Amino acid sequence: MRIPTEPIGSVPRPAYLIEAMGEFAAGRIDAAALAEYRDKALAETIARFTETGSPVVTDGEQGKPSFATYPLAGLASLAPDGVVIPFADGHTRQLPRLTAGPFRYATHADEYLRAAKALTELPVKQAVIAASAVSLIYPPDGIDGYSREAFTADLVDQAEADIRRCLDAGADSVQLDFTEGRLSLKLDPSGGLLQSFVDLNNQVLGRFSAEERARIGVHTCPGGDQDSVHSLDVDYAGLLPALFSLDAGRFYLQLASEPDPRRVLDIVRTYSRPEQRIFVGVTDPVNPVVETAEQVRDRVLLAAEYLPADRLGTCDDCGFSPFADDTSTSRDIAFAKITARVEGTRLATE
Repeated sequence: MRIPTEPIGSVPRPAYLIEAMGEFAAGRIDAAALAEYRDKALAETIARFTETGSPVVTDGEQGKPSFATYPLAGLASLAPDGVVIPFADGHTRQLPRLTAGPFRYATHADEYLRAAKALTELPVKQAVIAASAVSLIYPPDGIDGYSREAFTADLVDQAEADIRRCLDAGADSVQLDFTEGRLSLKLDPSGGLLQSFVDLNNQVLGRFSAEERARIGVHTCPGGDQDSVHSLDVDYAGLLPALFSLDAGRFYLQLASEPDPRRVLDIVRTYSRPEQRIFVGVTDPVNPVVETAEQVRDRVLLAAEYLPADRLGTCDDCGFSPFADDTSTSRDIAFAKITARVEGTRLATE
């Protein structure tokens, strides 16, 4: 038996790529020049993933402006004054606001997947943004001539296409990033917003067969940006029962940074379904201290006290750099943590 281990998605971009993205935004280089820097960063990222011994790799999100906004890059019908997401250290991120319909993705994630697959023989996992996160771009006061119902119908179509294109392109698995799940309980402690997010995502997942859903996973964490989080203070007990009602086959759970992992694992054991594989977070990207393989091993063995080993997997708590301009974690630290995860999972398997 082998315990699978997978990255979540992003790794920090090289300094030259971050600089090039800034130059492109300022109009000082063109798209072709930016693409050269992205291609170089992608090749280096795949090579470094391979050196860690990781059995599954990602593109490291080198080409994405952020994990959340890649479908919107290039859309004309956007304004900058959308939903603001506050982080614990005081900094914020702001989503754009949709100004007109019909809504269509400008970029689909299979573009990133195909570029990565061309550079490796290893299985490639592809992260996509959940429909619930994208739904936040629709303004609370609506859009003249384009109802929320019409937007939701378009969004479900687009989110389904994003996942299906990745599956068709040969993704080993497709991961829905659902960091807004825990945040929703901070915005609405009643759980109503969370349930609406779950219902929306299940509309998308319901369009896939059971065999396809076995290759589709959901990632949840309290956010991770510039060494800060947006919802770690929200009790996991409010999220997990609803989370496991999502019709996905895999769940990637932040756990390494939880103060009481046993309590969380007990809730997971109670509410997860037998057909759902649980990937537990064993490295904390927000903490600059690199875990040892032995620490990772012990975290896996702890999880095995609560879940059958044939339903276990390991992952990082979250992406190392979900937003392209985040330089709080170095590439060296990120890949050192990934190496520890891979080696620690191997020790746990033994």
